[in-house]
Amino acid sequence: MPIPEDVSGYELDKDVQQELQSLPKGLAEDVAKNLVMVARLIDEDPEGAYGYAKVALRLASRVAAVREAAGFAAYASQNYSEALAEFRAARRMTGHAELWPVMADCERGLGRPEKALDMAGAPEVQKLDKAGQVEMRLVAAGARRDMDQLDAAIVTLQSPELASNSVQPWTARLRYAYADALLAAGREDEAREWFAKAVESDKDGTTDASDRLAELDGVEFVDAFDEDDDSDGADDKGADEK
Repeated sequence: MPIPEDVSGYELDKDVQQELQSLPKGLAEDVAKNLVMVARLIDEDPEGAYGYAKVALRLASRVAAVREAAGFAAYASQNYSEALAEFRAARRMTGHAELWPVMADCERGLGRPEKALDMAGAPEVQKLDKAGQVEMRLVAAGARRDMDQLDAAIVTLQSPELASNSVQPWTARLRYAYADALLAAGREDEAREWFAKAVESDKDGTTDASDRLAELDGVEFVDAFDEDDDSDGADDKGADEK
């Protein structure tokens, strides 16, 4: 697959670059460039990212960072079986537990929420940092909702992290998930409160909490271009009448 001229491979994190040093120099450079393309495309073109990930995988399947990148690209393109296989391989290579929540979410994607819940109660969760534990809680709540256990999903999300007034990287997503679960359970007033709290903590716009809140408040957004078109039409009509 083509690599743009502005991609050098040195855009990667130093930890990943260090992993690639186990490869011959030319091969390491090729793999690095493909990994940069994975990172560049994964949000807007996950299928394209997955294509570059498969090239990197073909070149260096014994590098954990490559397996992990392939896993995330497959996950983003909803190829959950492939993603789970790559995450498992990366975990075997490193022995680390940080991929545990996304592995559990792959089980959800494969229609196995019960397996995701089993993973949420596994000893590996205790090895996660705070961000990882919150992510695992979100996955577990999602699995409960997959099984139509709304009340259990709500209880799963109730935690010290949810109640805390401090804003952390996970705060907006946690509050949003809680609001969404409350709304699904018909608890609209509480849902509105928590969507508002999600908006307060979502400085980067990672969720659509503001849109959800406006929807609950009955606010309708009108496209300015549509208004201009309507105005032009009215002006034309007036001119015709003259």
